[in-house]
Amino acid sequence: MIDIRKIIQGKNLSEVEIQIVQYIINHIDTVLQMGVRKIAKENFTSPATVIRLSKKLGYAGFVDMYYQLLPLVKKVELTTSGVVGDFLEISERDFLNNNSIEDIQSFIQNVLNLRQNYIFIYATGFSAIAAEYLYKKLLVLGKKTIFASGSDSIGVFENNLEDIGALVVISKSGETQLIIDKIQAAKEHNIFTVSFTKEIENRIAGLSDLNFKIIDHNKLDDRNVLPNSFFPSLMLMFEFIVKQYVETIITKKDRNE
Repeated sequence: MIDIRKIIQGKNLSEVEIQIVQYIINHIDTVLQMGVRKIAKENFTSPATVIRLSKKLGYAGFVDMYYQLLPLVKKVELTTSGVVGDFLEISERDFLNNNSIEDIQSFIQNVLNLRQNYIFIYATGFSAIAAEYLYKKLLVLGKKTIFASGSDSIGVFENNLEDIGALVVISKSGETQLIIDKIQAAKEHNIFTVSFTKEIENRIAGLSDLNFKIIDHNKLDDRNVLPNSFFPSLMLMFEFIVKQYVETIITKKDRNE
């Protein structure tokens, strides 16, 4: 059922009026043909009440209300059906086609479960936007985290090497030299390395202790000009990992109680 709270919020509607809104939403494909009188009859009220409702919601009349609500309802239906266009179709299966639950458990064990050491997140370009999101996500989870991008001094990383427990990098191409340099330095200091890259073979994936493969539909589009689900999928992968992490915490808590 579609949530109508945002539609009716602050409109001071009666119970009957709220019922009519819900009825129109539920029968959006037929109410225009039904007309005001039939809608009123189905809701045991008068046609004037339906017209008055449309005015209270800010519309010129019933027909105007219908055409304004129609795209809102269809948009929600499209989202809940899971169909959002071929290149943006993402499901749990997509995450696990190229990765595994064991990979996620390794990330939780070697990154999220760090206690004393820092998690260092590094990326450049568009990937830095996603990296900053992950950084803030880990901060609210109470994790000691440092974030740096290509515009930051190399000293941000080098000056903290002794306190870093895990290096997490993001590179769509998997070939960014600045990131390769960071991984090589991390490995020399026995720092656990994690990378998020496109799904095909690349140098960064090969150098990392743990690599998450995200499908890149336009592998030659280095400037990220074309529509691509890589970054949306990347963000959802972050959330999927956090979901597994939170469920692990809840399971442990239940066992101890």
